[in-house]
Amino acid sequence: MFELTEDQLQVREMVREFAKSEIAPVAAKLDEDSTFPIENVKKMAELGLFGLPFPENYGGSEMDTVTFSLVIEELAKVCASHSITVGAHISLGTAPIAMFGSDEQKEKYLPSLCSGEYLGAFGLTEPNAGSDSGGTQTTAVPDGNNYIINGSKIFITNAAYSGTIIVTAVTDKTKGKKGINAFILERGMKGLEIAKKEEKMGWRASDTRALSFDNIVVPKENLLGDSGQGFVQFMKILDGGRIGVAALSLGIAEAAYEAAKNYSKERQQFGKPISSFQAIAFMLADMAMEIEAGRHLMLNASRLKDAGKPFATEAAMAKLYCSELAMRTTTKAIQIHGGYGYIKEYPVERYFRDAKICEIGEGTSEIQRIVISRSILKD
Repeated sequence: MFELTEDQLQVREMVREFAKSEIAPVAAKLDEDSTFPIENVKKMAELGLFGLPFPENYGGSEMDTVTFSLVIEELAKVCASHSITVGAHISLGTAPIAMFGSDEQKEKYLPSLCSGEYLGAFGLTEPNAGSDSGGTQTTAVPDGNNYIINGSKIFITNAAYSGTIIVTAVTDKTKGKKGINAFILERGMKGLEIAKKEEKMGWRASDTRALSFDNIVVPKENLLGDSGQGFVQFMKILDGGRIGVAALSLGIAEAAYEAAKNYSKERQQFGKPISSFQAIAFMLADMAMEIEAGRHLMLNASRLKDAGKPFATEAAMAKLYCSELAMRTTTKAIQIHGGYGYIKEYPVERYFRDAKICEIGEGTSEIQRIVISRSILKD
């Protein structure tokens, strides 16, 4: 049995209380209006959530991956949009600089990212490069002491509230994936255009936009890491990000399960609570069992990452299982609610909408199965 430390329990309780008091009262309205929760983002910054795993000398809290996963899970139990705002900022927008940045880049950007002065964003997906992330068409052409970047990215979380956006671009088409590099773009750079907010089925309070790059002049010192390593860097970043999506998915599943369980005890049919009927009781039993299994997968991947051991396969397993678990659980929760589950008066319809993207973002379920199968068949 994996025991949480006192520090991990304290952080989880702090975030749980914050989510109940500050997020729960506004979550449904923010979803309905598709409004970014800027006030709560400021409050989460004050709690130190945006610098959670990063070094203290840059303003972070230097906490482990298990703690990060618990935070993402607790936020997602109440609102997936708040959860992905924090998760994408940490795993995708800030981690690349912490992992691959030069000392100068870390000193320049990490303090503001850790404090939540501004958010971080990550640009990999393009109109013609989704699951095929090696098919990047955005280009970065050397020009003296600069690169000239042209192209576009889509589905970028936190785009309008970011101070830095890390993007991939091709610097040498003849080298294939080794010709892809990563760059740190800064908000306000001439030629960087941020499109209108996407109207999404779920995660509606999260900020998601397309980006376009029109002859952006980027200093060579904004190249992230060694030349030719951009694709490898982003694959490593996605491994860690998948743990975050697993935790988020698990949180959605738990919320749906609790809502369904409580409703089943209150709803009367044929003179008794519907929880007394075996069909409902068995659905709840399956939900509880699968959530427990998902938690073990998520925590196992987190612990391996914290121990400095290989975790890519375990992260893919956790992400795949928990994201599909979220869809199964939210579907059953709606079924248990019957017709009420289909209307906005009850939160399970929001949980259902929020769950679907978990099977797509950070690598689709199909991509996760490719990752896992390659790992188990390589010997």
